[in-house]
Amino acid sequence: MGCDEEMKCSICERGCVIPAGGIGACGMYGNKEETITELFPDKYLITTPISVETMPMLHFYPGGKFLQISTAGCNFECAGCISTVIVREMDAASKILHKLSPAEVIKKAMDNECCGIVFLMNDPLASFPTFVEVAKTAKKHGLLVGFSSNGYFTCDSLNRISEVLDFANIGVKGLSNQAYRQCGGSTPEPVLRNINALYERGIHVEVSCIHCNHNQEELASLARKISEISREIPLQIMRFIPLESADPLLEPAIRETEELRNILLKHLDYVYVFNSPGTEYLSTFCPDCGEVIFKRDFYGPMGAKLRAAGVGLAEGNICPNCGRKLNFKGSGAIELYREEGFQGGYPFTRALEMIEAILIAIGAEDKKKVLRAWEEVLSGNGLMKLHHDIQNPETYISLIRHFGELIQHAAAAEKLAVYMETKLMVIKQALVNIKKKPRVYYAMGKPNFCLNGERFENQLIEVAGGISENKKISGSGRPGVGITYEVLKSLNPEVIFISSFLSSTVEDFYHEFPEDMLNIDAVKNHRIYTHPGPCWDFGSPRWILGLMHIANVLHPEMFSFDIISEAKMFYREFYNLNFNVLDCNRSFGKPSSKWRWKA
Repeated sequence: MGCDEEMKCSICERGCVIPAGGIGACGMYGNKEETITELFPDKYLITTPISVETMPMLHFYPGGKFLQISTAGCNFECAGCISTVIVREMDAASKILHKLSPAEVIKKAMDNECCGIVFLMNDPLASFPTFVEVAKTAKKHGLLVGFSSNGYFTCDSLNRISEVLDFANIGVKGLSNQAYRQCGGSTPEPVLRNINALYERGIHVEVSCIHCNHNQEELASLARKISEISREIPLQIMRFIPLESADPLLEPAIRETEELRNILLKHLDYVYVFNSPGTEYLSTFCPDCGEVIFKRDFYGPMGAKLRAAGVGLAEGNICPNCGRKLNFKGSGAIELYREEGFQGGYPFTRALEMIEAILIAIGAEDKKKVLRAWEEVLSGNGLMKLHHDIQNPETYISLIRHFGELIQHAAAAEKLAVYMETKLMVIKQALVNIKKKPRVYYAMGKPNFCLNGERFENQLIEVAGGISENKKISGSGRPGVGITYEVLKSLNPEVIFISSFLSSTVEDFYHEFPEDMLNIDAVKNHRIYTHPGPCWDFGSPRWILGLMHIANVLHPEMFSFDIISEAKMFYREFYNLNFNVLDCNRSFGKPSSKWRWKA
C-alpha cells in the first residue's frame, strides 16, 4: 500500500472510508499510517456513580449502583438529540476530559462500591477501543459491564465487545431506511441483527425507541420484530422531547404515548413510558396478575428511579402474588443510590445546556466561548455551585454577570441582568404590603408529580406573591417526586402551575383528576395554568417571562404585564430573533428551533 491509501473503518456499519491523515464522520477515529486509530483514547468526560435506572436499565440488578463512563462524540447525528452538547458541541480534545487508564477506571468503580461499569450518554462506538479495554479489565475484577448504544456495530465489533458484556440498552431510531439516513446511517437491519445476536448470546437486552407524532406504526412494527426474538425483552418508549433544531410539533402528549404503550402490550410483556412525569407506566407490572413489582418515578430526561414501593421479586425472580417467572437478572439493591444535583445521567447534559442558555442570551455565537465556560464550571466543584446558583433569581443573575466577564461579553451580560433585575424589582416592590397570598402547587407532566420544594419554579411562585405548597411535601427525587392524589387533595391548592419543560396541555391535565378530586379549589375554579412558551420557568434566562406570567395569574389586581410583547422584545434584544411560539421547543440553550451557531 502507498502512504496515501484510504482505509475503511470497521467499528460501525457506517463504514467510513477515511483518506490518509483524515478522520471519520464521528470525529473520533483517524487514518494514521494506514491504521484506523482512536484519536482520544482513555479520555473521559464523566466517571461517576449512578443507579442503573438512570442509564436507563429496568430489569437488570434493580437499584444497582454502577460507575457511569462517558466520553465525547457519536457515530450518529440525530435531530433533537438530548446529548448534542457532548456529542456535537464538546471538543474531545478539551482539558475537561480527563485521562484515566483502564485500571484507574476500575479502581474508581470499586472504591465507590459499584457492582459494574456502564457506558452511556454518548455512544461506546465513538470510543470503542477504550471501552473494550475497560470492559476486559472490569471482568477480570468481577464487575458487570453494560452500555447504552444505537447498536450500529459491525459483526466484528459486536463480537469483540459481547465477549465481556452483561447487559445493553439498544436505541432503535425507527424501522425505515429514512429514519437511519437522517441520522447518518442507511438501514435499521444491522441494529435488528445485533439485538438478536445479543439476546442469543445470553446478554440482557432492553430496547428503547423514540415516540414522535408520526411514527406509531413504526413502533408497532418494532414491537412485533422484538417479539419474534422474545416477548420478554423490555421496550422503553421515549416520548420525544423536541430539542435543538427539532420541530415542536413532533412532541406527542403523555396520554398519547400511554395509549400507544397499551397497544404494544399485545406484542410484548413489558412496555415502559419515559419522559412523562407522573405516568404509572415506568413501574413494572406482572404480565399475568398485574401486581406492581417495582414502582418507579420519572428521574429527568431518559431516566427513572426506583422507589421503596411495590412487592419486589420473590426468590428466583418470580412474582410473589402469582408465581410468574419474570424477566429480571440479578436481585434488587438493599439500599437505593441517589445521585446529587447534576451528577450522572442526562441531567448532566441539561447542566451544560443551562450554561449555554446564558451565553447565547448574552450574544455568544461561537462554540469556543461556550467551551471555555464549560471548562471553568466542570473544574473543581463548579457543577455543584452551578446547581445551587441556578435555584435562586438573584444568584442566577449573578451567574449572568460572571459568564459575561468570562467570555468578554460584559456589556451584553449587564444589559440582560439589568432588564431582569428591573422586572424583579417592580414585582417585589408592588408586593411589599401584600396580605393575601394564594396557595400554589407546581406539577410537571401530571398532577401527581410534584416538583421539589427547593426548585427554582417554586422560588418564582414566592417572588410573585404566592405560597409554595410544594415545600410542605417531603421526599427526594430529580426533579420531583410522585405523590398520591390524597396528598394533593389535602393541600387543596388555589392555583396549579404546570412546568413548561415537560408539560401537558391544561385540558389533558384536567382530565387526569379523579372524580373525587374535582372539588379541589384550583380544579373547581379553573385555575390551572401552563406558560405561553417552553422553558419559561427554569433552565434559561427566559424564566423572567415566566415570572411576569405568574405574577399576572396570582395577582391580576396588581399586575398586567403584556407577556407576548415582553417576549417579542426579549427575543429581539437578546437573541436577535423574531419571537414565534411555534418555533420554540424544549431546549434550554437554543431559544428557537431555527437558531443556529455561526460558522
